[in-house]
Amino acid sequence: MAPRKVPEVYARLGIKPVINAQSWITALGGSIMRPEVREAMSEAATCFVDMVELNHKAGEVVARACGTQAGMVTNGCSAAQTIAVAACMTGTDPAKVERLPHTEGLKNEVLMFKGERNRYDMAFEVPGAHIVEWGMLGGAQPWQLEAAITEKTACIATTFSPGIRRGLPVSELAAIAHKRGVPVIVDAAAEVPPMANLTRFVKEGADLVMFSGGKGIGGPQGAGLLAGRKDLIEAAFENNLNLNSPRAGIGRGMKVTKEELVGMVMALELYLESDEQALIAGWQRKAEYLKGRLQGMTGLRVAIEPFSSRRQGPQPVMYFEKEWKGPSPAEIRQRLLEKNPPIYVGGGSAGNDVNLVMVNVQDGEEVVIADRLVEILKGPAPTKRPK
Repeated sequence: MAPRKVPEVYARLGIKPVINAQSWITALGGSIMRPEVREAMSEAATCFVDMVELNHKAGEVVARACGTQAGMVTNGCSAAQTIAVAACMTGTDPAKVERLPHTEGLKNEVLMFKGERNRYDMAFEVPGAHIVEWGMLGGAQPWQLEAAITEKTACIATTFSPGIRRGLPVSELAAIAHKRGVPVIVDAAAEVPPMANLTRFVKEGADLVMFSGGKGIGGPQGAGLLAGRKDLIEAAFENNLNLNSPRAGIGRGMKVTKEELVGMVMALELYLESDEQALIAGWQRKAEYLKGRLQGMTGLRVAIEPFSSRRQGPQPVMYFEKEWKGPSPAEIRQRLLEKNPPIYVGGGSAGNDVNLVMVNVQDGEEVVIADRLVEILKGPAPTKRPK
């Protein structure tokens, strides 16, 4: 593979591109937008438009894609989390919208299963809500959720993410919640692909579902999707666009630019038209190539693992068994970063494996990754171990 030309915009800043075998993570730029998306964003920047009208038109595209009554483009999935909770607390009442984040007297509690707590759930609390845990780490029982619902419960939130200890299925959450008039919101930030997940959670009973737009869908990194019930999306718009409030409210800092709105719509439409099986087959080929290059080393086992609650697959995972005498997983990850281009890989689910995520590996980069790994695994160990 010929050396990659550094884009001038990065060269001027002294920034070098990297190889991303770590996934659609924010720290490495999400995903790479298709040319059509970049062109649409550039064209959108050439004139002024009515932003309220544009937001609602974009929301119609989101609703069709997610099979819901309504939808909207948000300023990332984290903003979708915040606006969703705000909508559940205020409805479309402008007096309540204007009060946030001061929620005394409102339904301001978000129920979350204890095992699903995660580093991103603070976004649920930004509009002034409080997370109330239910259940036990050892498991979730319907009666535990039923007992946790009170007159202060604004919504029940559930999160899908690698490493999360799942509570009750969405369908069971919804059955219990809806008997009490409580909405269920689903954080499915990185759960697309598979494409079917766009519609899955609402079919299972969720009232609102949110996705990152700049991961598997391939939209602008700062965009997200929120879709669901019409009344809750209308309330989300009130908290985001502040149509009837004289005060710039909780969603003011979460507004979406015209360029991002148009880019997200284009990316979503292109994604829906894409051949998902062909895309996954391309990841599989890269994974098989890497597995083949890494075979035959004593103590190293390489397995290709499919999509699951732990993996964005298909991806090769390097497992180091007791016979392994080479560098540690930490050393391997460090040495992959030391040459140009730096190669970022997954940290492993238990700290003693290395996973190579194919979703952002560009054509030919699998060869660079394999060459570098073979050099590290078969070459002399470094004299100094990384901290």
